[in-house]
Amino acid sequence: MFNDIGPLELVTIVVLAVLVFGPDKLPKVIQDVMRTIRKIREFSESAKADIREELGPDFKDFDFEDLNPKTFLRKQLDNDELGLKEIRNGFDLKKEMAEVTEAVQSADTPSSPSSASSASSSGGRIDMTKKPEDPGTDERPPFDADAT
Repeated sequence: MFNDIGPLELVTIVVLAVLVFGPDKLPKVIQDVMRTIRKIREFSESAKADIREELGPDFKDFDFEDLNPKTFLRKQLDNDELGLKEIRNGFDLKKEMAEVTEAVQSADTPSSPSSASSASSSGGRIDMTKKPEDPGTDERPPFDADAT
């Protein structure tokens, strides 16, 4: 519940509690707070039990933490039936990036004089833009009935 409270924050809270409530009333306030927390926990547990009873035996293994989207997704992705673990383990990002880098570097280095002249004319870059194909004068462009 208080996983992110450090020792300095805890000391600050204790000092503020002593200053606000005083040393003689502080034990009574702590007891009241603990009693209230205990009642809230009992109320939530009884509400969960009532909901489980109403859902019936089909949902006896229903876990309320599954309603949290992060927990639900983690549980579904860890499910081995989908085969996602094999996909995740089979994908090596470093290897893929090395292959792409090697392919780009090999494409940048000219291997023959003809490719050197074409690379120098385009400024040392390969033109990878998609250029539209000109249909022949005797060809009609394709007709898409759904587009009209």
